[in-house]
Amino acid sequence: MASIMNFSSRGLFAVAAISLAAASLASAAGNMVPNYEVKLLMDPTKVLGSDFKLTSKVLSAFAMPTTVTKMNVQFLDDDAETIYNAGWSPRIRNMEGESDYDLTYKKRYAVSGDDIDGALTQANSEGFDANTSKYEAQIEWGYQKKTLSLSNDKTASGASGTNLPNVGDSQDMLIDNAPDKFIDWTSDNWGTTELKTARIYGPVLAKRSTGTWSGVKLYVEVWPIKAASGSGIDYIVEASFKTDSSSDASTKQGQLMDLLQDKGWFLPQDSLKTQLIMERY
Repeated sequence: MASIMNFSSRGLFAVAAISLAAASLASAAGNMVPNYEVKLLMDPTKVLGSDFKLTSKVLSAFAMPTTVTKMNVQFLDDDAETIYNAGWSPRIRNMEGESDYDLTYKKRYAVSGDDIDGALTQANSEGFDANTSKYEAQIEWGYQKKTLSLSNDKTASGASGTNLPNVGDSQDMLIDNAPDKFIDWTSDNWGTTELKTARIYGPVLAKRSTGTWSGVKLYVEVWPIKAASGSGIDYIVEASFKTDSSSDASTKQGQLMDLLQDKGWFLPQDSLKTQLIMERY
């Protein structure tokens, strides 16, 4: 009788364990669904005039006005770039004509080759799943490289012109609005603790032109970034558009690249604006 009862107990435990595992799998959320932003570089020596503005041929090709939108951007991190090396980029941006600062906390994951699902699964394992509502998932689709970026966007009042806050005010802004995942990324209060000792990387005053191409809104941005030597400016010129479809991103990326190559405007490199700013400021 004892052996029968013992077997029965083991059977009940096994059934309970299987049921618990099934419930866990059923409740596990899937991966986030990203949109796509294609980013291709243009040769600044071919598309900028002596005034470092886009030439009339570029403006005409994309039905762009001569007016631009200025945007001033800076990042915060310590001298060791602890936040950046953990995959995060806290950014403050002031767009011309807006009364609020744009605050963005961005977490990046490298995409190995074309394995977008692999990057999304890695993000899922670190807490960014389909139930994550406060972050936008986006695949930044460059010339050869793809990156998964997860962005949490906030605003802070007080913006005017294109001015950006000083380091103390920047720290306060980003600490006060920090999302939970950033705050406690590797330990309790990790993000806010790092921000307290952070400095400014930048600022960089970029200019955006807006037009159309192949039925989508196309942006061309000119970013004047300090040269690696510390003296002079390197101009980064980036054309970009967004789409919700992976196949559309792939098709149009090839078409835009062909157009830029035909016109002699294409620069066969991946865009690394944030990396350059972190390296040079």
